[in-house]
Amino acid sequence: MAHRILIVDDAAFMRMMIKDILTKNGFEVVGEAQDGAQAIEKYNELTPDLVTMDITMPEMDGITSLKEIKKINPEAKIIMCSAMGQQAMVIDAIQAGAKDFIVKPFQGDRVIEAIQKALS
Repeated sequence: MAHRILIVDDAAFMRMMIKDILTKNGFEVVGEAQDGAQAIEKYNELTPDLVTMDITMPEMDGITSLKEIKKINPEAKIIMCSAMGQQAMVIDAIQAGAKDFIVKPFQGDRVIEAIQKALS
């Protein structure tokens, strides 16, 4: 059975890029969210195997959303997506329980490697 993934990014283009990489590699994208608050709702509704979470978003950022999802499910597998130069935020995210991070612009093989590692 394909692993079920929730994609969270405020940019529709970025969600589309990740979705394309994932579906081509046999993953099932079960939902998308455009901010951290929506991510928590969708996580509860869809219970995905893994979440890709952008760090910088309006309304609620990815790190706050990560912490909230971890309260709901301490076993939640979340990979952070960040632009270059966000090292401090990436460290915060890892300390808050993120499994890994991928850097934009996305390299397909790096995305798949991070997801497979987080799911194993």
